[in-house]
Amino acid sequence: MIRLAAALALCASPALAQGVAERLNDYPTEARADYVFACMASNGQSREVLRRCSCSIDEIAAILPYEGYVEAETVLSLRLTGGERMAIFSNATATTALVADLRRAQAEAEMICF
Repeated sequence: MIRLAAALALCASPALAQGVAERLNDYPTEARADYVFACMASNGQSREVLRRCSCSIDEIAAILPYEGYVEAETVLSLRLTGGERMAIFSNATATTALVADLRRAQAEAEMICF
């Protein structure tokens, strides 16, 4: 009976670990690369900046699920376009919270990586 419980625990551990790994790595490679390219365009084109920008998106990904990241980035880009139709994104509580979460994640990533 004890052996069976131990065997089941060993079988469940990789699945649990994989679930955690997938949750922490739900950002597609393309999204990470886009972030790093934009970060390097803003901060310089050196190997050191590449390392720091890669660190930054990794930290953001550890804090904010990809879906929240995409939604916040979409809201921010729509706010930049302006206009009457985009006014809803300036005042909506849910979108404001998403943007605030992204800003906090970016600030934490900057403190850790830069």
